[in-house]
Amino acid sequence: MNAVLGEPTTLVAELMQSRQTILPKRLLAPGPNACQLNLILSAAATAPDHGQLVPWRFVLVPPTARSRLADSFASALLERDDQATREQQAQARGKAHRSPLLMLLVVDGGRGDADIDLHERILSAGCAVQNMLLMATAQGFGSALTSGKALKSSCLRQLFALSAQEHALCFVSIGSVQSRKADRARPLPHDFSSCLQDMPADPFTTRGQP
Repeated sequence: MNAVLGEPTTLVAELMQSRQTILPKRLLAPGPNACQLNLILSAAATAPDHGQLVPWRFVLVPPTARSRLADSFASALLERDDQATREQQAQARGKAHRSPLLMLLVVDGGRGDADIDLHERILSAGCAVQNMLLMATAQGFGSALTSGKALKSSCLRQLFALSAQEHALCFVSIGSVQSRKADRARPLPHDFSSCLQDMPADPFTTRGQP
């Protein structure tokens, strides 16, 4: 039985270790086709989801909408800095045209049961997007998550028609890898895990005992 279970365990471990962030400017066509994209999005559905709210959604930005996103990035820059140069505005616009597949991850803080905290919803979204990245990696694509101050800008929120209770978390980029950097050193389990130690007995609860 162990031999049977060993192979898929090794494959999953290798898949996780092979996932690497590839900057959007290094992601080229071809991107996922319709069938591959369906598998990537379906992977999100396996994420933990307290209350089965599906509190997250992904908004595809097709090539025909990239110019509108580019204008939104430039406007967001001017919201923050009305002295931004033409060159800086052009750089902001250019980010909208990177990677063949681009999606915005949105989390709804008010959907369904109000007692399910926003942090739980964001955690669910994180699991969903990680599943998608792993599926993209399994298909041979590179991927990246990108964020920035533009996500909170009024022009971007208007472009994506976000409600007051919705939060734009990050963009997801997927495509064919043009180049990649050397694998970074990943943290080891002991770097981020610990054990809750037994606490000494409360003297007030033991008072008077022999």
